[in-house]
Amino acid sequence: MRFLVVDDSATMRRIVVNSLNRIGFHDTVEAGDGEEALQRLGPDIGCVITDWNMPKMTGLEFVRSLRAHPHGTSVPVLMVTTRSVREDILAAIEAGVNNYIVKPFTPAVLKDKLETVLRAAGVA
Repeated sequence: MRFLVVDDSATMRRIVVNSLNRIGFHDTVEAGDGEEALQRLGPDIGCVITDWNMPKMTGLEFVRSLRAHPHGTSVPVLMVTTRSVREDILAAIEAGVNNYIVKPFTPAVLKDKLETVLRAAGVA
């Protein structure tokens, strides 16, 4: 399965990609913001992991655009962000996020959340 990892921080993208590698997922595409991510989106993307706080297009704006894109209507989305208040989590879910992780996180937390998201989407 190919993952699209979206974060304006190259360091955070590397952390997510390394965590994915540790839990057995090795096929990733990276994007530095939502606009770039929409350009990289295709039928080969099986899951999206995105940040909330990004320039040009927030994570919520990206997820809303993703859900309107032909290749993004049903792709599972996991948001990884520092935003932890209940209202933010609810806003993310309303925008179309399937699950949510608050930074910092461990590979074990990422694995558990991904298993939940992928199982619910019928791809694991």
